[in-house]
Amino acid sequence: MYKHFYGLTFNPFDKSAPVKDAFQSRDHLEVQNRLAFLKNTRGIGLITAPPGMGKTFALRCFSDSLNPNLCQMFYTCLSTISVTEFYRQLCTQLGLDAGGRKSLMYGSIQERLRYLLKEKHRTIFVVVDECQYLGTDILRDFKLLMNQDYDSLDCFALVMVGLPHMNAVLEKPVHEALKQRIVVHYNYNGLSADETAEYIYSRIDAAGGARSIIDDAALRAVTGYCQGTPRIINSVMSNALILGAQLKKQCIDSETILAASNSITLG
Repeated sequence: MYKHFYGLTFNPFDKSAPVKDAFQSRDHLEVQNRLAFLKNTRGIGLITAPPGMGKTFALRCFSDSLNPNLCQMFYTCLSTISVTEFYRQLCTQLGLDAGGRKSLMYGSIQERLRYLLKEKHRTIFVVVDECQYLGTDILRDFKLLMNQDYDSLDCFALVMVGLPHMNAVLEKPVHEALKQRIVVHYNYNGLSADETAEYIYSRIDAAGGARSIIDDAALRAVTGYCQGTPRIINSVMSNALILGAQLKKQCIDSETILAASNSITLG
């Protein structure tokens, strides 16, 4: 009903937005640039952000930009697994036998990663999401897994992604060696007020709608309530479209945004 009412071809604030329509915010571009740097240098990267900032979507965008003949990305968010389970998962992704002892899997993984880089000229990205939950043992093994040729060669890129708490985890003395090996590091700042408005407009544009379906006061209300978090903006705007259509409002105003925000809070 609301899509027809506002002339939209799809819900512009659905989380399954196509990569081609990605909003180029400062945060998004900074992450893309850092991942591109890792593609050439390899090593360890750390990306941190509060929930709902779009870090996983940024990874999906970067993955889609890769040439599969030159780069390959392995993604996991099973961050509460043991070291052995992590190795088994990585062995499976690399096409290796995952039934051996940890020491054998460790050696096989290092050998395969070296082969892919040296012989196939292929860079592997291993992305571990929700890394703030990782235990000390697995963080220690990350450092060991990167060690090739007497610690003179990085055969792959390891990208740790998580909440800002991960920065405090790495400040512990036990993780000093891992922290020193981080090549790129980025903390999300969230959308600015101007970016919030442009983000909303870009999503409406992508769905074939007119920017006039929301007024300036409503945009300011979204900015104040959502504090630059794309996931919350999406929720508020999705609710506002539904409410606006129900109330037959051709233009979403600040009252509609307030009602949409309250429905999220009460829900």
